[in-house]
Amino acid sequence: MALRLGDVHRGLRTVTLALVVAGVSLAALLHSPEPLLDAAERAASDPLLFAGVIAVLYAVRPALLWPPTLVAVVVGYGYGVVLGFPIALAGAVATSILPFYVTRWLGTDAPGADRVSAIGEQYLATAGPVRGVTAARLAPIPADAVTVGAALADVRFRSFALGVILGEIPWTIAAVAVGASLATLSTEGATAGGFRLIALTTIAAIAVLVGPAYRRYGERIGLPVGAGSGGGESR
Repeated sequence: MALRLGDVHRGLRTVTLALVVAGVSLAALLHSPEPLLDAAERAASDPLLFAGVIAVLYAVRPALLWPPTLVAVVVGYGYGVVLGFPIALAGAVATSILPFYVTRWLGTDAPGADRVSAIGEQYLATAGPVRGVTAARLAPIPADAVTVGAALADVRFRSFALGVILGEIPWTIAAVAVGASLATLSTEGATAGGFRLIALTTIAAIAVLVGPAYRRYGERIGLPVGAGSGGGESR
């Protein structure tokens, strides 16, 4: 019996997914950011060369599962807070584009992906896509996990990008400020975050979700709630 075109595409996506997962896992285990941080430090006196190093860092970041704040620290080291903040915030969005669309193309072929998609859709139906992504990026959750969840939940990229921008603001400010204060770049310095920032962003994420959670709870028990709903946002 001849294979259907849909079966061929599904098999191709499954093989691609296996290769991507294996490659990313191996790279994340074996590759340290230290060589690129050293290169960034040496290039800091040359604006054009430093911009190239930053571009490379953002390009390889998703494949190595580095947090966006790691690169934001490097940006702050070279550009300072005022110029570094918008660059790092734009980089946080740009470095999510490829993982977002790769996940969208692979779809729910991965084991458990359909379950993740269902949970994400239920969460976003309550919070709304922009608010939901914002809260997830505010919380101390790996950035790429949020990207994958949003893509599987069929969030439009425009809504996803806006949520990333809003959710990454406090993390980016803190990271570029740390970078601007460093005398030398190192893995220890670049990954310094602190419990206080994690606690504050977690509280902010909860605050973002309080309204939608109350409305959903009110709907379930019959309480009068406001007319607006986070789930009414356009995807």
